[in-house]
Amino acid sequence: MTPKAVIFGCEGLSLTAWERTFFVRHNPFGFILFGRNCDSPDQVRALVSDLRASVDRPDAPVLIDQEGGRVARLKPPHWRTAPPAVRFGVLATRDLETAIEAVRLNARMIAAELSDLGITVDCVPVLDIAVPGAHDVIGDRSFGRDPDIIATLGRAVCEGMLASGVMPVMKHIPGHGRAAVDSHHALPVVETGRAELEASDFMPFQSLADAPWAMTGHVIYNAIDPDLPATTSAKVIDEIIRTHIGFKGLLLSDDLSMQALAGTIGERAIAALRAGCDVALHCNGHPDEMESVAKSCGALSSESLARIDAATLRLAAPSPIDMAAASSRLDVLLGLR
Repeated sequence: MTPKAVIFGCEGLSLTAWERTFFVRHNPFGFILFGRNCDSPDQVRALVSDLRASVDRPDAPVLIDQEGGRVARLKPPHWRTAPPAVRFGVLATRDLETAIEAVRLNARMIAAELSDLGITVDCVPVLDIAVPGAHDVIGDRSFGRDPDIIATLGRAVCEGMLASGVMPVMKHIPGHGRAAVDSHHALPVVETGRAELEASDFMPFQSLADAPWAMTGHVIYNAIDPDLPATTSAKVIDEIIRTHIGFKGLLLSDDLSMQALAGTIGERAIAALRAGCDVALHCNGHPDEMESVAKSCGALSSESLARIDAATLRLAAPSPIDMAAASSRLDVLLGLR
């Protein structure tokens, strides 16, 4: 049976009986983990295994946001603290080649930790531009203000992840950096003209148009569609993401439960998929919302399945890495030793 075009979170450290039955019944494409789901390596491995068993697909994607810095679901003492993106961006302004090596190595180290747990997708790189005066929801998660540096370092992240067997997801296409409010809590509206957006915010995504997966941003761009955020705007997805940027890979919505989106949770899922997202993402693990989203999502389309297959072909087998040696080398590259 073709999986449904949805990725779900779950509530805790192990599956409840309700969750297990729900996933068996609805067969979502994949799953996403958050800090509430991650306590120890053995516990995460068991949860990941149970999630895949619930849909009887050993290759079902399991996602996580392990960016480094303040966005990291896996934390000490079991997992390392990776640097935020801004640290690599600052280094790139002084020594681009060293920054590329550092960011690629850091991506390989994150990927190794994820592979050890059975997690196969990381929602990185963040390609949003840091804009002075914008809300700090992006902030140090960005590589900086230079679109060329962001694109170059973002590509190095993708290369490091793919070479280590983990799927990268560039975000938040076509750009969240100018948002004056946090889309978790309100709907950002960007007034910037299209020419400026194309020359700055959209450019890193256009440079990585060959990336395998991407995630939308819940942002209104008045110059393109003053009525709907990118996630639910067919105009933004077709005219900007698919045509101007040229992205041909798998397109995920950002989390449907974020307050930037209007309507019921089921209506949000329908709107995102109708607008052109391949997969709807629902993260909070609330059973009533999950039921509504599941009822609103059909099976993955043949076009989406083809995008998934094309992306999967780009993954290398997970490769071992000497974490101690890699950590030492990264410290040297970042000037910490």
